[in-house]
Amino acid sequence: MKKLLSLCSLIFLFSCSNSEENANPTPTPEPTFYRATDASFIPLIESEGTVYKNNGVAEDPIITLKNAGCNAIRIRLWHNPADGHSGFNEVKTFAQRIKQAGLKVWITVHYSDTWADPGHQTKPAAWQSMDFNSLKNAVISYTTQIVNEIQPDIIQIGNETNDGMLWPEGRLSTQENQYLQLVNAACGAVRSANPATKIMLHFAGLTGADWYFGKVAQVDYDYIGLSYYPIWHGKSLVDVQNKMNTLGNLHNKKVMLAETSYPFTLGFDDFTNNVVGLNNQLIPGFDATPNGQRGFFSAIKNMVNQSPVGIGFCYWGAEWVAFRGPTATNGSSWENQALWDFDQNALPAMSVFNAN
Repeated sequence: MKKLLSLCSLIFLFSCSNSEENANPTPTPEPTFYRATDASFIPLIESEGTVYKNNGVAEDPIITLKNAGCNAIRIRLWHNPADGHSGFNEVKTFAQRIKQAGLKVWITVHYSDTWADPGHQTKPAAWQSMDFNSLKNAVISYTTQIVNEIQPDIIQIGNETNDGMLWPEGRLSTQENQYLQLVNAACGAVRSANPATKIMLHFAGLTGADWYFGKVAQVDYDYIGLSYYPIWHGKSLVDVQNKMNTLGNLHNKKVMLAETSYPFTLGFDDFTNNVVGLNNQLIPGFDATPNGQRGFFSAIKNMVNQSPVGIGFCYWGAEWVAFRGPTATNGSSWENQALWDFDQNALPAMSVFNAN
């Protein structure tokens, strides 16, 4: 991979030469192991006045993550969100900030105006009336724009695409051929725009992953992405590693644990119901304490690192603190799984991002 650095740098510089708007800092070498976090909420949270801290002192959260050893930031991208947050302009600006800090950018394209997940893959409103060929062309045009203007190091084609994307046309269980046309079109657009950009396909969980990655076996992509949350996907890290190894070896792909998280408390800091809040949702041996959170995160890192197909991990919701105050019912359902505590101070689990 490192042998390709010079070529990738030339491609990168050539693609940027036509417009000062697209100018970026000199790219950093591709990591051999990604130590990433999803930090998509940071622009929204900062816009409402929340200040992140490290050792009690205000600090840019991207710098806190970088200094802890994080080397890539994952950002979700919605097509035309109602409030503009996670939309193209915000994500493009945020990606430039991340690159300026010397970190890699991983874009998760939802191909929706809002959350896309195993139960929801709603087409953007602007694409609702399109016939299938027009929809496929829209995917190509949009994906090309993302690669050309944001220039991600990793692009994820859909989010949690357990049953495809862009329903109903792209629902894998009922429209297999059309989903494959859509995902092939998106991947082809990436390859044409920038062959150096790595492509990920993402499945939430373990059960059903064999079926999904079997269906996309002929798609041209680079990384298998899996999610693992104990509350939904079981409490065995051995099962997770076995699934990674099986899929990676069968399909000759590197595997990323694309989403995981764990609580540092079962308490709450706002009036928004938390996803995790009960002892029986925890893994024995990892309490809901700052040290328990660090222990779980460290075990995840070691598990992925020890897998011959493991290429990295990503902590999800690290930044999603209770930013709207203690009475907010539309605050954070994840604040007890963030990597900043209820005083917005960096937690001990941040140290797991280190390279050792």
